[in-house]
Amino acid sequence: MQLLLGKKILITGIISKLSIAYGIAKAMYNNKAELIFTYQKKKNKKRVEKLVKNMTKYPIIKCDVSKDHNIKFLFVQISKFWNKFHGFVHSIAFVPKNQLKGSFIENTSRKGFQIAHDISSYSLTAMVKECRFMLYPKSSIVSLSYLGSNRVIPNYNVMGLAKASLEANIRYIAYDIGKQNIRINGISSSPIKTLASSGINNFDYILKFYKKITPLSYQITINDIGNVAVFLCSDLSCGITGEIIHVDGGFNLIGINKK
Repeated sequence: MQLLLGKKILITGIISKLSIAYGIAKAMYNNKAELIFTYQKKKNKKRVEKLVKNMTKYPIIKCDVSKDHNIKFLFVQISKFWNKFHGFVHSIAFVPKNQLKGSFIENTSRKGFQIAHDISSYSLTAMVKECRFMLYPKSSIVSLSYLGSNRVIPNYNVMGLAKASLEANIRYIAYDIGKQNIRINGISSSPIKTLASSGINNFDYILKFYKKITPLSYQITINDIGNVAVFLCSDLSCGITGEIIHVDGGFNLIGINKK
C-alpha cells in the first residue's frame, strides 16, 4: 500500500527489533513514507543503523531528549535534508529500573518521579515546541501510551503517572497546534515484550493475565501498532486529534474476568 506516499516522517525510540517504534517504522516504510531516525546513546548507534539501513537514505541522528540543546540540534540536522516534514513518532519513555517494582509509595523517589515525567512526557512538548514551524499543514504526530495511565498496573508504578501526564499533554498540544491544522494522537498499546517492558518486575504475569482476559484471542504485535500509526499519519485520519486509541485487543474494556 502507499498510504504515506510523499510523507516525510521522523521516528524516535528504536532500540531493537522488538521495539514498538521498529514495528511502526516497518509499516510506514511499507506504505512509502520517507523516514529519518534518531538514536539516544552512542552504544545504540550501530544497532539502530543496522535495523533501519534499508528504510532510509539519511544518516541517523543522535538526540538525548533530556537536553534541550540536543532536541534543537536534532531539528537543525533534519533541516539540512527537509525544509519541512509531515510529522513524527514519539516513542520515548524512561524511568530508573528500581522504580518499577514493589510498593508504589515505598519505591517512588523524587528523582525517579522527575525523570519519568521529563523523559516520558515533557520530551513530547519540547519536540513539538522546537519543530512546529517545520511541519506542513495536516501533519500528524503520534505518541505511545499504555493502560497504566488510568488503571493500576502492579509494578508499573510511577510510569503510570508519567503516561497519564503524556495523555493530558497530547490533549493540550492538540488544542494549541490545531490552530496550525496539525493533529496529534496517542496509541495505548497492549502489553508487548520489549527491552523496555522487560524492566517491569513480573512483566510475564502481566502478559499471562492479558492473554487470559482480552476479548480478541490473538496477541497484538508491534506490526499491529505500526498499522494504526500509519493510519494516524495518513490523510485518512485528518479529522482525528487529541485521541488515545487503544490497540490492545479490547483489554481496556474489561472490568472483571469470568471464572
